[in-house]
Amino acid sequence: MNEDDLRALIDAYRFGKLSRRRFNGIMASVGVTAPLAGQLLAWSGVATAQTASDYKSSKRGGGGLLRLLWWQAPTLLNPHFGVGQKDLDAARIFYEPLAAWDPDGNLVPILAAEIPSLKNGDVASDGRSVTWRLKRNVTWHDGKPFSADDVVFTWEYVSDTAAATVSMGFYQEVKRVEKVDAHTVRVVFHEPTPVWARPFVGNFGLVIPKHQFDAFRGAKSRDAPSNLKPVGTGPYRFVDFKPGDLVRGEINPHYHEPNRPHFDAIEMKGGGDAVSAARAVLQTGEFDYAWNMLVEDEVLKRLEQGGKGRAIYADGSAVERVLCNFSDPWTEVDGERSSAKTKHPSLTDSAVREALNLLVDRGSIQEFVYGRGGVATRNFLNNPARFRSPNMKWEFNVDKANQLLEAAGWKRGKDGVRTRDGRLLKFVFQTSINAPRQKCQQIIKGACQKAGIDLELKSVTAAVFFSSDVANPDTFTKFYADLQMFNNSGAPDPWFFMNQFVSWEIASKDNKWQGRNVSRWRNAEYDEIYRSLSGEFEPVKRAAKFIRLNELIIENRVVIPLVNRPEVGAAVNRLRMTLSAWDSHLWLLKDWYREG
Repeated sequence: MNEDDLRALIDAYRFGKLSRRRFNGIMASVGVTAPLAGQLLAWSGVATAQTASDYKSSKRGGGGLLRLLWWQAPTLLNPHFGVGQKDLDAARIFYEPLAAWDPDGNLVPILAAEIPSLKNGDVASDGRSVTWRLKRNVTWHDGKPFSADDVVFTWEYVSDTAAATVSMGFYQEVKRVEKVDAHTVRVVFHEPTPVWARPFVGNFGLVIPKHQFDAFRGAKSRDAPSNLKPVGTGPYRFVDFKPGDLVRGEINPHYHEPNRPHFDAIEMKGGGDAVSAARAVLQTGEFDYAWNMLVEDEVLKRLEQGGKGRAIYADGSAVERVLCNFSDPWTEVDGERSSAKTKHPSLTDSAVREALNLLVDRGSIQEFVYGRGGVATRNFLNNPARFRSPNMKWEFNVDKANQLLEAAGWKRGKDGVRTRDGRLLKFVFQTSINAPRQKCQQIIKGACQKAGIDLELKSVTAAVFFSSDVANPDTFTKFYADLQMFNNSGAPDPWFFMNQFVSWEIASKDNKWQGRNVSRWRNAEYDEIYRSLSGEFEPVKRAAKFIRLNELIIENRVVIPLVNRPEVGAAVNRLRMTLSAWDSHLWLLKDWYREG
């Protein structure tokens, strides 16, 4: 086994794609004992990501209390009104979707009896419908039977414009949902839809009971008692909820899977901050699991030395990147800056964008800022692996950047800053207030100075930067700066993720800056390929098209990827669970157990 093979194996274990048993088995096949395999992981700085897939319980319950810590506290328990991940995760304790996403981006049946496919005939060959076959003998927590009526009702409830649900967008392609029989539904789409696994799947696919919500449709939806006292089908049933503080549940004795769940009760505590949450698991062991460790890796490693727990990771699509503005943020047209009617005076020069790309030291950003929490990447679209381009590369080279700018006519002035035709290479570089991001800004600024580019660093409060406030000039969608840095993530099929660069999604005053293309970049080839994906159902061809979309935005330096950021949680040493970056941290809560 060579070094590359060993690193690939360690990474697979790190991101939960291999169980510890499987990792040890592979190492044993090449003569490495289990203790030595463990030392290799420790020497590599890899926290033990453990999957729950090996769990073979012989009985339901007996595990005591599971203590969760979400440093953003949930405020309500209706998943279709969830304000952020905190509310969706809290609701996930009690409600379930038809299917969930595993760490590799594959569908796993939850309330569905099986996953629809072209092969089994449940995905229509013309892409206009999908048939879901439901599990039988599933009951709601109040003893009422779960059936197709609940699935149909959930679509009606979510799609009612008077209700204004946050999950409505995940059902916008749906024309209707039909009850075929008591345990079968057919989802019919307005048009051929390759991404049929958006409705009823994952976080926004949780099914709610018709008998609890039928009297609270539309404008009455916010008044339902079940918004705060959920009745679901999940492994735990509701006990108590103090909004902004604590959610409590108890074991569901009638859960639809045998010998599940393991714990007798569950508590989700809310509040605090990411560092204190990490400390409460890794150092003191006060809690069993903490969510969303937005904590610098050096801090996590120091806390892990307490010996109580470990950080765990799940590889997903979140990519920290620098985005170039192709419009002019300093010229106002019809009361709008960064208007698509303008062109950026210097960033539309490909030599400038290429120089910026060469001046981003991804290696240092990974090593000194993100560590295990961010892997240097050459691609915007990194995962699932089938969509990752093998053709892109990244390079940090100050000398080459200088040569490029010099050849393009950008000459250094007396102050060292380059100019051309009276235009300074001086940019405002903005991001949200977040310690790792400010460190990244400084690393990039230092390299740019060596090439004659002056960066003015701007940091905006996250609540403002990521808001939809049309009156605020500092939101990332307005992009009233030259460069900006942030990350977002997508679903296993990157159809929605990649529409951030289509011409019809350009953010503007007319659409209240809600368009997803905030770079204001336009490219006819990109638009054409993206449109063709609506009718592309063949997996290999679909993947090839997404790879080409990624290559176009990288080749044109629309985005400069920095690191691929995995989902990060913290767990005590004895807790065994599977983390997926494509779904809620609690996507497989039914299988969580405490070892020993």
